[in-house]
Amino acid sequence: MNASDTAAPAAFDTLTAEGVAGADLNLDVILDVNVTLSLEVGRARIPIRNLLQLNQGSVVELERAAGEPLDVYVNGTLIAQGEVVVVNDRFGVRLTDVVSPSERIKRLR
Repeated sequence: MNASDTAAPAAFDTLTAEGVAGADLNLDVILDVNVTLSLEVGRARIPIRNLLQLNQGSVVELERAAGEPLDVYVNGTLIAQGEVVVVNDRFGVRLTDVVSPSERIKRLR
């Protein structure tokens, strides 16, 4: 008996934009997966020479203006923009604009 006598082509369900065709998706299996949420205030590019001269009290100017919204990332993917708030003596973020799921998928490609 050779491999061609017992092998059959693989059969896969049809994948659509909504998921697997005909499948009832149970998202409960991923609800406890931890993700990393990070906020970006701004960025700056500086030469190493200037980086080595930084010390306590130094100020690095960021490319973002004061008052502009922060970028909110989940596992490195931009998902929203927001503003800093204080809640019970802790910093928080109020989401002001959430990236649509379809736009997030486009950015992954």
